[in-house]
This record gives sequence, structure tokens and C-alpha cells, in this order.
Amino acid sequence: MLERLAEIEGKYIQLADQVNDPDIIADQTQWRRLMKEYSDLTPIVEKYRQYQKTEQEIAENLELLSEKLEEDMKELVKEELSENKYKIEILKKELTILLLPKDPNDEKNVIVEIRGGAGGDEAALFAGDLFRMYCRYAERKRWKTEIMNSNESDLGGFKEISFMIQGQGAYSRLKYESGVHRVQRIPSTESGGRIHTSTVTVAVLPEAEEVDVHLDMNDVRVDVFRSSGNGGQCVNTTDSAVRMTHIPTGIVVSCQNEKSQIKNKAQALKVLYARLYEMERAKHDAEISADRRSQVGTGDRSERIRTYNFPQGRVTDHRVGLTLHKLDGILDGDLDEIMNTLITTDQAKKLQMGYE
Repeated sequence: MLERLAEIEGKYIQLADQVNDPDIIADQTQWRRLMKEYSDLTPIVEKYRQYQKTEQEIAENLELLSEKLEEDMKELVKEELSENKYKIEILKKELTILLLPKDPNDEKNVIVEIRGGAGGDEAALFAGDLFRMYCRYAERKRWKTEIMNSNESDLGGFKEISFMIQGQGAYSRLKYESGVHRVQRIPSTESGGRIHTSTVTVAVLPEAEEVDVHLDMNDVRVDVFRSSGNGGQCVNTTDSAVRMTHIPTGIVVSCQNEKSQIKNKAQALKVLYARLYEMERAKHDAEISADRRSQVGTGDRSERIRTYNFPQGRVTDHRVGLTLHKLDGILDGDLDEIMNTLITTDQAKKLQMGYE
């Protein structure tokens, strides 16, 4: 590991010279690529230099202990040595995690798709709750949210809604949200006070670029139609809504939230790219299924991942056995404790697989 870290530090020093080279700065495409690589290596190099500094301090502690010292001074040095040895072990673990293979999609924006499942109107209402939860989380992170398509239910909420969240590291945090979310509560229409169980499906897709997936537009059928539901003046009176069908895979994408047909086409194309990219990733994951099964779920839409119990005010994430009695806060976007637990658990499982 230390040899690898020394190589990374050497690369980092080389990159530092390159990103300050006027000739490279003049080529903005190359400069941005090198800056991205430089930024990615910075936390590793900073932690490695802390490790080196602590190693040096341990060597100095041992050298002092080899000399004749007064008892009080000797105890102080021993105490410092003990602290440095503890610190070096922590740094080793942190460096091991930093060296884990990174998901190439972690820094990407995401497209989130929420669909009501079992439970009819109650599922649609909870889909609306989850949409607001992710919007509030995005606000806390200072990320931007943009609705791409929605289908509202009669009693409120959404039969389905898709939206983009734009922000650095959005996928790295939200990728664990894919799966079935279950809600247990008494519906407002329930006169007998019985608790109903409903489900909502969430899919989180990394935003895909044209370079990420090959798409032949000759394979895509584009239909236009009039938007339905709320949308303001003109939306329901012109053929502004767009439906794209990818004939080889049967993937269908609809977008109708924009007044402009051109904008809806652009939105639909983004979703289509993301779904095709996700399909390709799923094929790749199937080839390394043993590895994927060992990790925290990040993509199986049929996997029940979380239960929101309103009568008891608790949320349970079934993948890591985490139960928190702060339902209101979580629905208001306070998701970091859950996400941090999922991330650290995933890292620990990867380490057990021998990635270090």
C-alpha cells in the first residue's frame, strides 16, 4: 500500500506542475481533465502526508526513549508515542478506504424516478412525500432540482414523477435509494383507524452523456401529444408532450412538464440515455454478481429497502438494520445519518472482499 501511495504522490506533484502550465491552461478541455484528476488525488495525498508525519513523530519518540531521560519526561514521551501509534492505525484504515476503487458515476447528477406501487391513492400520496423528502435533501446540499415528468393522482401526490438533481457527488449519496420504500400509516380516508401498508418504487440513475452510451436515433420513435394534468396556460392546448420509444429495447420515456416541445424532447432524451446506460451497467453487474451481492443494494428496484412507520414515528433501513425514531426529520430531508451508514457499510464489505 505504501508503494502505491508514494506513486500517487509522485503523480500528484507532476499534476500540480501541469495545471499551472500556461500552455495547458490555454487548452481548457485538457486543463479541466487534469484538474479533475488533481482534485481526486488531493485527499489521498493529504492523508498520506499526515501518515508520513506521524511515522516521523513515532521515530522521534523512540529515539528519545533510547536516551537517558528524567522519569516525568519519559512518561510524557511514552504517552505521545502511544497516541501516535493509535493515530497511525486510524490513518492506515482511512488510507485503505481512500484507495478503494471509485464508482466512476459518483460525481454525476442523477435522475430520480418515483412510482406508486401497491396501495393505490395512498401509494401516490407517499410518492409525493418521498419527492418532497428528496427535494428538501437537495436543498440542504445546495443542489438544484428540476422536474422532468409527472403524473399527479386525483387526491394529490403522484402516480409517477421523474426529476433531475444536479450537484457535485449527487449520485454518490443518492445511489443507495433505489428500491422499494414501504409506508405504514392510517390513510385520511380510513374511518376505522386501521393501518395500511403501501409501497413506492424509487430508481436512481446517473445522468449519462452521449459518450457513455451509443444511441442511434433511427432506433427511436418520437410521438407528440397534448399534455394532461396541471401545467398552466397553453400546456394542455398544444402538442408539446413527447413520448420516445427505443425500439430495440422497448424502453418508453414521456416528458410533458415543459411548455415547449423542444424542451420536452431534450428532457426525454436525457432520461432515455440514463435508462440505456443503466441497462448496460446491469449487464456488467450480472457478470460480477458475486461481488454485487456482497455490497449494499444500489440498484435492484424489487428490493425492499426501507419502511416508514407513521404510528411509531420510525424509519428502518432493512439493508443495514438501522432504525431511527425521527420520521418527521427524515421526511424533511434529514437523510445524512442513513446515507452515511450505508456508505460506511458498503466500504466495509468491499474491504472484506479484499479490495485493500
